[in-house]
Amino acid sequence: MVGMSGPYLIRGSVSLPEAELSWRFSRSSGPGGQHVNTSDSQVELRFDLARTEALPEVWKQRALERLAGRLVDGVVTVRASEHRSQWRNRETAAVRLAALLAEATAPPPKPRRPTRIPRGINERRLREKKQRSDTKRGRSGRDWS
Repeated sequence: MVGMSGPYLIRGSVSLPEAELSWRFSRSSGPGGQHVNTSDSQVELRFDLARTEALPEVWKQRALERLAGRLVDGVVTVRASEHRSQWRNRETAAVRLAALLAEATAPPPKPRRPTRIPRGINERRLREKKQRSDTKRGRSGRDWS
């Protein structure tokens, strides 16, 4: 594809393979001028996640799990129609797909190590709480007769 600013990096040296991307164009709704009603500026980008060889197997499994709700037969679809030009919508869709795959293939966060609150801090909190309680109890007007 001439003029596209790809390859679109997912993470590290892994990028979206241009050969595995399938594009579809249709008329975009929304604002535009005289030319807009005849040009196919909306872009639909499809990427077959289940059958791709471009991603490492671990990443692919992780992405298939995380994107399960978005997949139709193992294919992830991204639409773009914000811009009036098809070329800019193509750029937007490709960048969006790369970002989606980067997020879906990211390693899981490290598990949190549970920590204990130091006893001194807990005691101070309880002492301040008791003090506050006494202050508020002293404000009630019951003992004033």
